Amino acid sequence: MSVDAVLIAGPTTSGKSALALALAEEIDGAVINADSMQVYTETRILTARPTDEDMSRAPHLLYGHVSVNESYSAGRYQAEAAHALRTVREAGRIPIFAGGTGLYFGVLTDGLAIVPAIPSGVREAAEARREKLGPDAFHAELAKRDPVAGAKLRPSDTQRTLRAWEVFEATGRPLSEWQTEMSEPLLAHMNVARVVIAPPRDVLHQRINHRFDQMMQAGAMEEATALEDPSPTAAKILGLRELRAAAEGAIPLDDAVEQAKTRTRQYAKRQMTWFRHRMADWTWVEAQELSNILPLLMDAAA
Repeated sequence: MSVDAVLIAGPTTSGKSALALALAEEIDGAVINADSMQVYTETRILTARPTDEDMSRAPHLLYGHVSVNESYSAGRYQAEAAHALRTVREAGRIPIFAGGTGLYFGVLTDGLAIVPAIPSGVREAAEARREKLGPDAFHAELAKRDPVAGAKLRPSDTQRTLRAWEVFEATGRPLSEWQTEMSEPLLAHMNVARVVIAPPRDVLHQRINHRFDQMMQAGAMEEATALEDPSPTAAKILGLRELRAAAEGAIPLDDAVEQAKTRTRQYAKRQMTWFRHRMADWTWVEAQELSNILPLLMDAAA
């Protein structure tokens, strides 16, 4: 192989994990996770994490190593991905990053904004302020401090509005200013093959619906209800909110399943929007079958 690393991005259920594994077996590679939800230990079913059998066929790194009680950030991913990259290369293997989190691919190819650590007291004060004012008034106050963030973020975007508020409160500078100061990309100065797997929308929707049905048969409800105090980031795991609501009797189970499928389709749409805007110069592959995609990826990596 003439490349130093391979990046495989794609929306949920696009087949990127299976493709990464097949490629790893072909080129003596190792798969490194680039999906923000597959880091969690207790939610293998809900996050469609690779099975033990899959992980025995080729090395897999950064999968299932974080408790759902912990928040997981892009900064932590940057540090762990750097270590994983060194580990794989020192073993003489080709690193294959696979996932659907655009921000993580940005860490690899573009770097990460260098923002100082936010004291816990500032974070708690921001949460209390939002709770007191409500999302709309909190957003309006944020917009006065950071007009760029105010214009870009919706009041309902709790995590990002809190983040923008915290950064300004702790540093006196808008987050948008910090974002112009980037760390060096992890894959700087490397020859990298970059591929986006983009199945047709109708195919993707069918896969999403089918996979969630399979998850339910595999024990997704039991997995969801077994979790205690998931962090705000883990609480975003697709299907978790709906299944827990059904378990509490708030909605019928059939409705919960349909809502979870709908939210997953909406998430896939947002992923594709990110990829189109940020990865337009990557190699895009629309083939639906693994056997059709693998030769194309081999050519891109050659």
